[in-house]
Amino acid sequence: MRINHQTTATQALTLEEFLNLPETQPPSEFINGDIIQKHTPQGQHSLIQIELCKAIDRVAKPNKIAKAFPELRCTFGGDSIIPDIAVFRWARIPIEPSGKIANRFEIHPDWAIEILSPDQRQTKVLSNLLHCSRHGTEFGWLIDPEVESILVIDSTQRVELLSGTSRLPILREIELELTVDQVFDWLTLG
Repeated sequence: MRINHQTTATQALTLEEFLNLPETQPPSEFINGDIIQKHTPQGQHSLIQIELCKAIDRVAKPNKIAKAFPELRCTFGGDSIIPDIAVFRWARIPIEPSGKIANRFEIHPDWAIEILSPDQRQTKVLSNLLHCSRHGTEFGWLIDPEVESILVIDSTQRVELLSGTSRLPILREIELELTVDQVFDWLTLG
């Protein structure tokens, strides 16, 4: 096993052993048997993440269609990942017998969104989105603020690069029309 980004490993861990470790800051993911520490979000990443969660929740939460979760650990298919935004249809959100939301989400998101940070490897993030797609996620987005484009991965693992006025695909029940330009317009405060 390798621990990448800021630490080193001495022995292999199982997924369950990894999940019992204390949480790191920034958090770590368990991917293909490796522990990989996420990058600390910076300004553009944080602003896109906040605005996109608000936009999704504004149209999806009132009618209990879906909910956007920032930085939520999702454990499925032998990996434990933390998409920048994980969107779950309302009926799939894990609920405890008490009626409260569960702490552990051991299912794939319906829509996974990653925002590329400076110096972050695009292939690692794309690999997470492809893992999601292989396990049932309907859409994955890889948002790249530096080049103002968004890679979209659908459930068949078809990848499409969108930019400018291209309309972004969204879960069909969510009535949200959003273009690539609108996402990056959030970065201009004024």
